[in-house]
Amino acid sequence: MTPQQRRGRSRRLACVAATVAATAALAAGPGFAAGLGVVVAADPPPVPPAAPRPEATGPHAVLAPPPQQAAPSGPATPSVPASPSVAVTPPAPASPSAPAAVPVPAIPSVPSTAPAPAVPLVPETPAVPAPPAGPAPAKDAPAFGAYLDYGPRGVARIAEFSRWLGGAELRVGHTYLPGDRWSNIEGRPGFLAAWADWRNRRADRMLVLNVPMLERNEEGVPDAEVRALLRQGAAGRFDHHFRALAERLVALRVPDTVLVLGWEMNGTTYTHRCGPDPESWKKYWNRIVTTMRSVPGQEFRFDFTPSRGKDAVAWTECYPGDDVVDIVGMDSYDQPAGMSFDEQVSEPYGLRRHVEFAAKHGKPISYPEWGLFRNGDNAEYMRRMLAWMDEHRPLYNTLTDYCPHGVWQCDENPEAAEVYRSVLSGRTGGPAAPPVSPSASPSVDSPASPPATEPAPQPSADCTPLDLGDWVEHWLGGKLCMRADWWTRFD
Repeated sequence: MTPQQRRGRSRRLACVAATVAATAALAAGPGFAAGLGVVVAADPPPVPPAAPRPEATGPHAVLAPPPQQAAPSGPATPSVPASPSVAVTPPAPASPSAPAAVPVPAIPSVPSTAPAPAVPLVPETPAVPAPPAGPAPAKDAPAFGAYLDYGPRGVARIAEFSRWLGGAELRVGHTYLPGDRWSNIEGRPGFLAAWADWRNRRADRMLVLNVPMLERNEEGVPDAEVRALLRQGAAGRFDHHFRALAERLVALRVPDTVLVLGWEMNGTTYTHRCGPDPESWKKYWNRIVTTMRSVPGQEFRFDFTPSRGKDAVAWTECYPGDDVVDIVGMDSYDQPAGMSFDEQVSEPYGLRRHVEFAAKHGKPISYPEWGLFRNGDNAEYMRRMLAWMDEHRPLYNTLTDYCPHGVWQCDENPEAAEVYRSVLSGRTGGPAAPPVSPSASPSVDSPASPPATEPAPQPSADCTPLDLGDWVEHWLGGKLCMRADWWTRFD
């Protein structure tokens, strides 16, 4: 599900921004350069990554438009499974490539007036009430997490989600590369840095990254063109893009990332679908895996993840071979309407077939995307799905946490949320964390080691970032930040 970019602001805002910048320059004189900084973006803001979303056609069709997530500086919605708050459908906050704020002289109304407080860098997260009493934490439980947002705010929300679950240990971080153009599929500089830093703080954490196989991944490309693109990929035309991604991940010190390559290929939603030419699709998958494994230092695991059921094509027809698959996953939402969990287990190419297929091929299973959907606030589905995973021990699972699928960032599913919370609360193998007051501020882990890449510049404590809108900030090359003590330059 792809988070949607917010439209730029009016031309009037652009004029105001230019006037503010010019005024600050004239007022500060020769010392202006010391107070103003702009981060230059190499390309225009990319379309946010496609986050999880059930297929748009077939027996599990997704017809509803992607939900919107509140975000101070930009939309946070994923396309059905593409972006949640983005937690609304997996997927969307500010653009992943949006430059960080840099100090710039401020213009207070009166020099003697106290400076305005700095604008917080991380948006507010849902209130976290004390967790309910639940069953004793399960020892050695499978690794789990949730898709909370594709960008840095998704990382920031992991700690709050953990608190909501009574201190449960979320060992899996899950995000998506944007599939709009090749430069983003290669892993745009800065986009993955926050996730890599989170992963490297603890040795037992896991980073799961959905990787599109083709650009224009959600633009409704016709079958004939998809077929031609798959054949070009099978011939090696796109190898260099995936080599660049592999090198970037190794450089960020996350060479063991789980790569969910070409997910939900058995449907019709994505350009990287298998149906138009299964044989070329499998050859293309092989080329991508071979190319990425050729990069020194890599330890990638490749997750073959169809959506549950037959959909447009039986997903077994797309399986590329045991030598190029490390994990057999499945995206499994509570759909279609009226289907019981028992039917989801027994339907052709359903949950049971998935488990049996993986066992036959000697592969662990996973559930990169799962959650509520067509049957509303279905506590029975939630209870049964959690029990299914406890029984079959997937390598990992990540709930899609945005409406209509989620439980924490979505208020529409209180009964299912209570089940999820009671079952997973405190799953750490140790004592549960103390309750968190609703007014408590978000907590962020202290990094155990320096970030994998040079951190983006942050506004200083004595300057206030100006919210000029995404469009204006893009053309200015970054956010403007005005110092509260600009008048002291005249002393």
